Amino acid sequence: MPASVAAPPWPLELESEGEGAVTLVVYDERRLEERRPAGLEEAFPLPEPPLIAWLDVKGLDPGLLGPLGERLGLHPLVIEDLLTPGQRPKLEDYGDYLFLILYAFRHGIGQGGGERGGRGGELWGEQIALLWGSNWAASVEERGDGLFEPVRRRLRNEKARLRRRKVDYLAYALIDAVVDRYFVVLEQLSDRIEVLSEEVATAPTPKTLQAIHRVKRELLFLRKSLWPLREALGKLLRTDSPWISRETRPFLHDVYDHTVHALDVVETLRDLVTGMLDVYLSSAGNRLNEIMKALTVIATIFMPLTVLAGIYGMNFDYMPELHWRWGYFVVLGIMAVLTGGLLIYFRRKRWL
Repeated sequence: MPASVAAPPWPLELESEGEGAVTLVVYDERRLEERRPAGLEEAFPLPEPPLIAWLDVKGLDPGLLGPLGERLGLHPLVIEDLLTPGQRPKLEDYGDYLFLILYAFRHGIGQGGGERGGRGGELWGEQIALLWGSNWAASVEERGDGLFEPVRRRLRNEKARLRRRKVDYLAYALIDAVVDRYFVVLEQLSDRIEVLSEEVATAPTPKTLQAIHRVKRELLFLRKSLWPLREALGKLLRTDSPWISRETRPFLHDVYDHTVHALDVVETLRDLVTGMLDVYLSSAGNRLNEIMKALTVIATIFMPLTVLAGIYGMNFDYMPELHWRWGYFVVLGIMAVLTGGLLIYFRRKRWL
């Protein structure tokens, strides 16, 4: 049990906010206590059943997670996974506790790059790690943005089911909060796809193509997170671990169904984006054909005139402009006006 693990020989200060922040929630059906301990000595030993302890950690601070893992009796590989973002969603049973990794996504300004970062409102995700045993649970958020605040609000309600259930129901509530975030992100993506669809049908531009590729990339990020998450939740339903009670399994099956539904929505949106990309390319091809047709008509009109001018060379005896002092400059001006007029016309037609 975590309370029996010996304390590490070094002191550990827990920051009140920012990276390395820890919140300890202790509760049962009649009691609720929330606090931010100033050190591990204030958080440990964890209370005995029937009290349940939830440690919510924000930030991947090695100076915090290492000693905290020692106190909880975590396997060194678990501590390594906690400190290394970018892990594949998975579930592992270590006997005394269960270990689950999943991802929470949102739109905003992320930190870093690649699949875990974003710029200018793009999709970005953070790694979430959940651990729970007999009467304790721990959540480790890569950054922390209030994802589990709804769970805290439910705990503050004395009549909430969460206060009367075991720790595995708390784990379910935390997983459900992460999965619910997927539907918020998918709704935002669906709205963007609808706007892009109208833009493709009316006036597509190169920026439209960039936006389509961006949405397609974000849907790929979601898919790469949801597929292994579905496998992990399926494994969680099949496990015979004592830390999953019969009463909680229907709720876990419900969140598994939500994950499958979110994955289906992702696949549907990917098909829509692929079709939209085909429409854009087809529209761009048709537009190019229209431009070429218009330019061909213009070239055909001037072709016989060019032939006549080339044969005769405009060498006539009676041409008033030949002996006009400003004739040369007037012709240059007419050329400049014609060139500028054609450029303006092409730009208004969006050929340039």
